[in-house]
Amino acid sequence: MGTWIDLLEPNALDSLIQNHREQQRVKGTREERDFVPVAKLFCPWGAATWLLSECAPDGLAFGLCDMGFGSPELGYVSLDEVYAIKGPGGIRIEQDVFWKGDKPLSRYADEARVRGRIVD
Repeated sequence: MGTWIDLLEPNALDSLIQNHREQQRVKGTREERDFVPVAKLFCPWGAATWLLSECAPDGLAFGLCDMGFGSPELGYVSLDEVYAIKGPGGIRIEQDVFWKGDKPLSRYADEARVRGRIVD
């Protein structure tokens, strides 16, 4: 039986946790970081997409979340809950292993607000 850790490639998970640890030291200060997203998760049978920039070791991740309803937003998401989503035939949310972020998360969020969806 799998867990939320199975959603992410090991290198991506390591980077997400490192970003989380770095951010915790400066959270709420002028030094707070605007990381380039590390991982893109997507729903193979729908429009939901997540661009993640940080993740606590317990699976609480931060990023840009787009459920496909025209209102993407920055926030926290439980990767336990994302992992629990099952589609037709039992397929699950997947990481796009070919995707690579190329700008800070805030820029993805600004573009997503204008277009009503994540544009990568």
